[in-house]
Amino acid sequence: MKIIYFSPDKDGGTWIPGLQAALPDAQVSLWQPGAPLADYAVVWKPTQQLLDEQTRLKAVFNTGAGVDALMQLRLPAGVPVVRLDDAGMSVQMAEYVCHTVIRHFREFDGYEADMDNGKWSFRKPRSRLDFPVGILGLGVLGERVARAVAQFDFPVNGWSRSAKTLPGVNSFTGEAELDAFLAASRVVVCLLPLTPDTENLLDARRLAKIRAGGYLINVARGAHVVDTDLIAAIDSGHLAGATLDVFRVEPLPQGHPFWQHPKITLTPHTSARTLRSESIAQIAGKIAALERGEPVAGRVDPSRGY
Repeated sequence: MKIIYFSPDKDGGTWIPGLQAALPDAQVSLWQPGAPLADYAVVWKPTQQLLDEQTRLKAVFNTGAGVDALMQLRLPAGVPVVRLDDAGMSVQMAEYVCHTVIRHFREFDGYEADMDNGKWSFRKPRSRLDFPVGILGLGVLGERVARAVAQFDFPVNGWSRSAKTLPGVNSFTGEAELDAFLAASRVVVCLLPLTPDTENLLDARRLAKIRAGGYLINVARGAHVVDTDLIAAIDSGHLAGATLDVFRVEPLPQGHPFWQHPKITLTPHTSARTLRSESIAQIAGKIAALERGEPVAGRVDPSRGY
């Protein structure tokens, strides 16, 4: 069995030995143009040339949860694409979102600014009932985030393309209920996959649907949000602010207005990092399962884009 690895900014220094150790009978190598045909490809943002040349692939494994980069390519017909289910990312995402929700709800950023200025301040406590948190996207990560947020007694809304029922979550389904979901939420957490249907989803019209004084947390993809519309919604006072971990161009270009906006908090795409050892173990286990003729979780539906 032959496995190739590719990432545009890595030489495979830890992935290749890790996969080799997990699958000792396999031959694991770094993909280069003209490489011998392989059975499996383990990739992040591969080139079209890789997919075109590798005509014997049984499956393509994406080393992350988001497959939008792969969906922009011409995929080999009939070859399954498999994404990571979790691999340690969901608990990180839950940590990040809970921290951000609580920091905003408790106004810790305001207290921090006051203390930096030598001011001992008081803010009237706010009611959790006035801060329903909406999870936009109820995949593996979204479900974990929804459960985590609910532990802090916030009302939790959830929106998904197809119907889902989660304990303690007020569920909304499909395009017809998206506006109602936004109107029911004061904090909106974007955890959607990026597809043609979700690109620019959070534009001026939809941001206006969020409850007045609302707050946006985007930990999915930057292209879900129309940057200028978000700034306008905050500057108008309709939204109280935003925390953004993802951007249309990364790293975020110097001079982008997000950098200096006083009501926007930025982090460098760090909400849920790929944990290499867990990811290698998961991918190796799925390769072994496919070799035994068994089904695997995480198969991507190209027609849906995730």
